[in-house]
Amino acid sequence: MPKLKGLATGIGSLPHLDPEAAVELVLRYLPQIPFWPQLPKLGGQEGMTAQFMQNLPQSEESLEVFYEKIINKDLGYFQISKDSAAGLYAFKDKLQSSPQLLKTIEFIKCQITGPFTVAASLKNREGVALLHDSVLMQAFIKGLAMKALWQIKFFKEFNKKIILFIDEPYLGCFGSAFTPLNRGDVVKGLGELSETIKSEEVLIGVHCCGNTDWSIFTDTPGIDIINFDAFSFLEKFVLYSENLRAFLERGGVVCWGIVPTQEFSGKETVDFLVKKLEDGLSILEKKGLGRDLLEEGLLISPSCGLGALDTQKATQIFHLLSQTSAFLRKKF
Repeated sequence: MPKLKGLATGIGSLPHLDPEAAVELVLRYLPQIPFWPQLPKLGGQEGMTAQFMQNLPQSEESLEVFYEKIINKDLGYFQISKDSAAGLYAFKDKLQSSPQLLKTIEFIKCQITGPFTVAASLKNREGVALLHDSVLMQAFIKGLAMKALWQIKFFKEFNKKIILFIDEPYLGCFGSAFTPLNRGDVVKGLGELSETIKSEEVLIGVHCCGNTDWSIFTDTPGIDIINFDAFSFLEKFVLYSENLRAFLERGGVVCWGIVPTQEFSGKETVDFLVKKLEDGLSILEKKGLGRDLLEEGLLISPSCGLGALDTQKATQIFHLLSQTSAFLRKKF
C-alpha cells in the first residue's frame, strides 16, 4: 500500500469554460495528485458518457471492426479526442511546458466513466437501455479498458505513477427496485475491466457518489481505491467494516469524499470536516480496524464532481480540500 496519509485529489469535472484556468486550479490546490479536468459546460461532447464513446459500438452491427482493433491492441483507435476533452490536452501541455511542476507530483489521476453508467445512459432503437444487452455490455467493458490504457500511455513520458478512477454514479442505485443488476455481474464486469488495465502499473479506483452496497467494490479483484461521499453517507459506509478490513489488509485505499459539493455552503471549516472524518475513523477502529491501517491508506476528495457548480464555489471547495489535507498530513 502506498503511504498516502491524507493526500487529496479531485473527482473529474469542473465548471470552467477555459481549460487552462481549470488546469491551473487543479495544480494549485492538488499538487501531489492532480487530475485532468472534464469540462461539461463546454458542450455535450464533454459529458461523462459522450466523452468516452468515440469508436465504441452502440449496436451489434458495428462490432467487427471494434474487435479487430481490440485484438491488434490499437490504442490509437481508442484515443480521447481534444474536441471532447479539452482539459486532458491542456493538462498535458501544462506539464510539458512547466517541468518544475513534476517535482511535487506523486500520482497523475485519470478517469473513465464506468461501463454500467455508460450502458444505463444509452438506449437501443426500441428505447431499452443497453445495460440489458450482454453483447454490448461486454464491448463497453473492453472498449473502456482500452480508453484507460490509452490515457496511461498518453502520460507515460512524465514517468509518474497513475491513478485511474472508474466513475460509476449509476451504481449508487444498486439494490433498488429500479436498478436491475445482478451483484455477480457487477463484480465480474468491474473485475474484468480492472484486470485489463492492471497490465500496466496503475492504481485503480472506483467512485460512486451515492449510497450503495460497498461490498461490490471491496470484493472486486483489482480495485485498489474506493471513493465515497463521506459527507453524506459516512454512517452507511462504516456498516461494511468487515469488508473494509479485508480490503485494507490486502492493500486497499479509502478515498473519503469529505468536502461537500452540491451541499457546500461556504460555512464549512477544516475543523468541522476533520471532526467528521475522525468520527468515521473512530467507528471503524471500534469495529476492530487498526488505526495505522486506516491512516496509511487514506485519501480525501470532494464528495463528487464540481461540473454543475460555478467557478467561485469550485475554488472555495478546492481551497478547503487543500487546507484539510495539509492538516491531516501534519496530524498523521
